Amino acid sequence: MKILMVLTSHDRMGDTGNPTGFWLEEFVAPYYVFKDAGADVTLASPKGGQPPVDPTSTQPDALTEETRRFDGDDEAKAQLANTHPLDTMRADDFDAVFYPGGHGPLWDLTEDRHSQQLIHDFLAARKPVAAVCHAPAVLVHVQGVDGQSVVKGNRVTGFSNSEEEAVGLTGVVPLLVEDALKGKGGHYERSTTDFEAFQLRDGLLITGQNPASSAPTAKLLLSALTG
Repeated sequence: MKILMVLTSHDRMGDTGNPTGFWLEEFVAPYYVFKDAGADVTLASPKGGQPPVDPTSTQPDALTEETRRFDGDDEAKAQLANTHPLDTMRADDFDAVFYPGGHGPLWDLTEDRHSQQLIHDFLAARKPVAAVCHAPAVLVHVQGVDGQSVVKGNRVTGFSNSEEEAVGLTGVVPLLVEDALKGKGGHYERSTTDFEAFQLRDGLLITGQNPASSAPTAKLLLSALTG
């Protein structure tokens, strides 16, 4: 299995001056799900090189068994420091693509034409596309082979409006993931409680709601590849 993981290159939270980026656990938990399954994992980002890590995701209360494993994994850290430029990636070279979240993707990957084309190409080739937390926003401007939004008529999830409100960033982010998915005709679903794991698969689209959903979403992608 060859899996592409696409991370954000955006490091600023709107006009606040506060840093952002990708959420560490949402990258490392899926990364190790894939690696432990024997997958060949390639990392990419719009600018290439070291993508920015949201510093909030490195605080003690955000650390997990997987983040501690990553902290001692020099090979994985070197791979992260040298992500490939996104515009050099081709769907033909991979079996699936996974987008970790964090707020960064809302600014760059959602609008990135290379990302949009890549997702289109994966789906056109009948290859699964997965995204977790804020990253399902990368789907909202992608058209399928029928010219319609790829989320239209499909069951999808992502960071909820109430979760964004809970972290105090509703007025800062350029879009609300829940509203954006609904606005494109997606059948948005979510957990009954904020920050509770929730993930789903509808055909080739695999989405997870929040950080707690990152490893389960990765496992759904593996099942789509092996089942």
